[in-house]
Amino acid sequence: MERQAIATKKYIQNGGHYCRQVLLSNKKVISLFFGLFYINNYIDDYIDDYIDDNSKMTNPNIIIIGAGSIGFQLAKRLSRDNYNISMIESDPERANYAKEHVDARVIEGYGSSQKKLMEADIANADILAALTNNDEANLLSCAIAKTFGVATTIARVRNPEYRSRDFALYGTDFSADYVVQPERQTANVILRLVRQSNATDVIEFEDGKFQLVGLRLDQNAQVLNTPLIELGSKLSSLNLRIVAIKRGQFTIIPRGQDLLIKGDQIFIISSKDELAEALEFFGKSDKKLENIMIIGGGQIGRFIAKYLEKDVNIKILESDEEKSEALADELKHSLVIKGDGSDIDLLAFEGLPDMDEFIAVTGDDETNIITSLVAKHLKVPRTITLLRKSEYIPLTPSIGMDAVVSKEKITVNSILKFIRRQEVAFYAEITGVDAEVTEYIAKPSSRIVKKPLRDINFPNNAIVGAVINNENELEIPTGLTQIQADNKVIVFSLPKAKREVDKLF
Repeated sequence: MERQAIATKKYIQNGGHYCRQVLLSNKKVISLFFGLFYINNYIDDYIDDYIDDNSKMTNPNIIIIGAGSIGFQLAKRLSRDNYNISMIESDPERANYAKEHVDARVIEGYGSSQKKLMEADIANADILAALTNNDEANLLSCAIAKTFGVATTIARVRNPEYRSRDFALYGTDFSADYVVQPERQTANVILRLVRQSNATDVIEFEDGKFQLVGLRLDQNAQVLNTPLIELGSKLSSLNLRIVAIKRGQFTIIPRGQDLLIKGDQIFIISSKDELAEALEFFGKSDKKLENIMIIGGGQIGRFIAKYLEKDVNIKILESDEEKSEALADELKHSLVIKGDGSDIDLLAFEGLPDMDEFIAVTGDDETNIITSLVAKHLKVPRTITLLRKSEYIPLTPSIGMDAVVSKEKITVNSILKFIRRQEVAFYAEITGVDAEVTEYIAKPSSRIVKKPLRDINFPNNAIVGAVINNENELEIPTGLTQIQADNKVIVFSLPKAKREVDKLF
């Protein structure tokens, strides 16, 4: 029978030695005597690790309805955190694929069927995420789940009408605790990239007051081939930190002796007010955008054009006649062109070489890639490309593409952030980068608050990027920094370090 540690630790001073007692559930008492303080610290960490590893509550039970791209990626991600996963999928081919590739129980059928939900043990589920392409079925599944007492329900809703203030049932939660809108959330990510015209990625904290920004270094960067330790004083004066380097297929958590080379994609944390100076330091001055071309008039393209059209000249191409007519009716300040976005002659005729930015958001990855490459060939300063197939993403830097976004990754990040909302303030994985960014809230009992950072056994594959203190100010930490309770701590980590970082908070 597996022993579980009771989180009861006693310190007893006896004859100048420290005695630490850990009470185990089988009533066995282990007493360890130490005379040296540094050994006591080592054992402190060792026993804390033992308690963390052996006092876990039962892993959460989650039912995921829909094994499409979003449901499949969510299941793969949650399996890394040892969730007990059940999936319901009506398509036999998708169901079989999920059985072969995900550590989950897969049930073939419809997620809005009470019988199938009961087969998935809905009565003992902690979370239900309904992520099919059918909005109504997703909302019905959430309603059924609530009648069985499921604490957390999540529904994918694509139809923007359901979230409109003009909708007759506006404000009704439909028994969904969280409604995820992949197209709108993807559009919002692209709009953040548009606002930072040199960035490959933008992640905002505290309503945009602080930002994590991805940059690709070119020959204009004055920091090339210089060890980071030699850049320390300059970086600290800018109040920023480099938290990761993407070089080829590898993600590096930087140390003092690491060099930056041309072609590196780096990730920096800075306050919004100081970001312009930071970008200039890396050879990236922000540029005013006047002309943008969008390929793809679906929901994502429409959201982007509608938001930007009053400030920027927008041309949007859509091949479907009905969609293009609807776009023309809705977009009052954009030029809507009915045409095939993969028609290179048409793109050139419509002024692609004169654009400041090119955004490819059709439903076809190959069209998005090819048109983005054509735009780069015609000297368009920057492209933003939507990709669905994850296997394409690692190839994009080597073929000259700029910013790449994944609707699936953005949606899964959103869901994970909601699921972990009681544990962390923010969580995200970055498209094309084997790393995670997490904003933790330090608790009075957290191990991270007990000592200065230099004395914390912090994982090598993780870095504390910034601390947001209790006055909501950004601090770039040093080894002498001691984190206080209620501080928010932004950590950039490789997946293999996540568990060790979690233990510190």
